[in-house]
Formats: sequence, C-alpha cells, structure tokens
Amino acid sequence: MIHDQLKKLTSQLRLYGISEGFERRSEQAASQALSSAEFLRLILEDEVQFRKQASAKKITTRAKFRFIADVEDWDQSFERGLTKQKLRELASLAFIQNNENLIFVGGTGAGKTHLSVAIGRRLCADNITTVFLPVNFLFEEVQAAKVAGKYLLYIKKLNQTKVIILDDFGLRSYSHEEANILVDILEDRHRKGSVIVTSQADPKGWGKLFEDPLIAEAIVNRLEHPGQKITIMGPSYREKLQKLLPKGKKID
Repeated sequence: MIHDQLKKLTSQLRLYGISEGFERRSEQAASQALSSAEFLRLILEDEVQFRKQASAKKITTRAKFRFIADVEDWDQSFERGLTKQKLRELASLAFIQNNENLIFVGGTGAGKTHLSVAIGRRLCADNITTVFLPVNFLFEEVQAAKVAGKYLLYIKKLNQTKVIILDDFGLRSYSHEEANILVDILEDRHRKGSVIVTSQADPKGWGKLFEDPLIAEAIVNRLEHPGQKITIMGPSYREKLQKLLPKGKKID
C-alpha cells in the first residue's frame, strides 16, 4: 500500500527516476540493512541519472545527426593517422574545456563525418548541446531565416549551442554573403564554444575559397585558433565498411 502511495506522489512531483527505481531500492535497502540516509542518497542518484539520460536524449534528437555512430565503432584495424591515445583524448571531450575547435581533414569516405558524429553523440550523452550542420544546409537555413526576418534570432539561437559540427566544409567556393554569415557565427562564439569541421581540403587552402582575403583570414583564424587539426589517412573507410555489409545493402 505504502509503495503505491509513494509511487503516486513521486509521479505527481515528476520524480520519475525515483518512481521507477523505488521498489528496487527498497529491496536493496532491506537486504543490505541500509540506513535511511543511504537509501535517500540512492534514490536521489536514480533521479539525477534519469534526468541526465532524458536530457541527453532530447539533446541528441535536436542535434539532427544524419546517422548513428559511436567512438567504439571506429575501425583501428588499419593505419589511419589517429592513434588509440588520440582517439581516447577526443572521446574524453577535453577540447571542450578550452573551447577548442576540431578540424578533421581527409579524402572522400575517410571517416571524417563518422568521427564527428561519434564525438557529437558523446557530447550529447554528456548533456552538451550540439548541432550537426552540413555547410550547404546551414546556408539554406540562414536564407530561410532572412526571408522570415529572423536572421539575428537564428544566429543567436545557433550560438547558444555549445558545439557546432560543420560537415563538408570547403567543397566549393563561398560567396561574399556566405562568408559574412560565417564571420557572424564564428565571431560571436569565438572562445565561448567549439566548432567541429570536416573537410577534404587542408586549412592552408581555405583562404582561396573566399573572395575577400581579409574576411578569409578572419574565418580561417577563428576556425584554427584555438584548435586541433586531425588528418585521417588511408583508403576509403566507407568502401571498407561497405565490403563488410550483406550484398545489396549500402552505407548512408
């Protein structure tokens, strides 16, 4: 009876973590002769964990990743220019502490996007707001915001996100308008948040993508500093994974 009443009360108070684990914790308290303080600590920890997981799920959904990828899935069976130690460092999310950017450079199918999504999902699991944006799609969203008269609101909302993943940067040259959009985003979040960039082009050649050399310098500088460049080498990761899949099934 008392369990039913407590379950009802915790649900009314939206203490769903406590409600979900209360019976299990009660049995544990009885079998281990836990004190009331220890029991209270355990059910409060359940609530904290429940809320963290619920928040992480929402943040992951809002990130709009194109597919599911995890750091543990990264194939290290062949040389790719990324040591196990470096992979562990990236997975620890240490770069966030210094608001550093990450730049993943490599050829088509090398695994740049896979790695950026894997780290992005790790960020979300740690309740760090993240958004995945193919660069061309970013400009489409910005144009829609401008038409609606909400450009500044869009930039402000975007920069409230702790980490922005810019996928496929440098596939083409950018117009003066697009360059100014990038400046608005990067200037506002410099040393306040991180950017993860995937690109087939080395940062040394990024300046040629823009019409105005001064704007180009500002963009490249904001992306490189503070930041880390990780070059992913080897054959196409996508092709290697494709060979492992059943015949007729394709990788996204």
